[in-house]
Amino acid sequence: MRLLMLSTLLLATTACTWVPIEPAGKTVRVLAAGAVPAGCQSKGEIVVTVKNKVGFYNRNPLRVQEELETLARNEAPSASANAVQASAPPADGSQRFAAFQCPPR
Repeated sequence: MRLLMLSTLLLATTACTWVPIEPAGKTVRVLAAGAVPAGCQSKGEIVVTVKNKVGFYNRNPLRVQEELETLARNEAPSASANAVQASAPPADGSQRFAAFQCPPR
């Protein structure tokens, strides 16, 4: 019975998004991999980290990637950036993003 309850709790917590998007983060664009659009100015790099494991359980990689992107969007305004672009794929719950100030679309 305990194992069943623990399994249910673990599955419920891994389905949740732990990282909410902040109001300032909603205005930040996520640029596709590749060339940076013309007129964008580099504002540095953002490194973000989330839990990719809960105990012995590996969290869903897609959920982890979504949360990393959300964290990068939330951090971008503090770097005077309005766009982010992944510099590398996620690794062990961490990911690097390039931050840019781009002209409005």
